[in-house]
Amino acid sequence: MSEVKMTVGAVIEEPGSSIVNKTGNWRTGKKPVRNPAKCIKCMRCWLVCPDNAINDKIETDYDFCKGCGICAKECPVKCIDMVDE
Repeated sequence: MSEVKMTVGAVIEEPGSSIVNKTGNWRTGKKPVRNPAKCIKCMRCWLVCPDNAINDKIETDYDFCKGCGICAKECPVKCIDMVDE
């Protein structure tokens, strides 16, 4: 299978995933902040994060978080707030 590359402006981008390509630098302007005192460690945020930005210790890696807010919306105890950066 041949390798696919596409040109974006003057930069050549190769196919990859958010695990390889840090995507947090184009976040929506909001970031999720978890209140550990309210967290029940259900891991739902980890399960629904589309970018694997939440690890198994329920810590957000902002290098990969795009600020989509899915984690905050899906949290059953609402311990995640989307705050302005």
